[in-house]
Amino acid sequence: MIKRNSASNSDAVAAWNYEAKVAEIENIITRIETGELELEEVFDQFTTAVEYLRQCENFLQQRQQQVDLLIETLSDE
Repeated sequence: MIKRNSASNSDAVAAWNYEAKVAEIENIITRIETGELELEEVFDQFTTAVEYLRQCENFLQQRQQQVDLLIETLSDE
């Protein structure tokens, strides 16, 4: 059961793409700046962009931890 969860988590991580999220954030910002959205939609899109930013930050933090661990491993050798 744990293995299945790990596999599904790995699949979810593999399906998630940093560059795609950054492009979506940039698209949201552009749409907000152009004024083409209704006010309610601006708030919804802003909320979405903030969530994507959190996901990106989490992704980068995880990768930094991996790099730090690799550097530590190399230093130990």
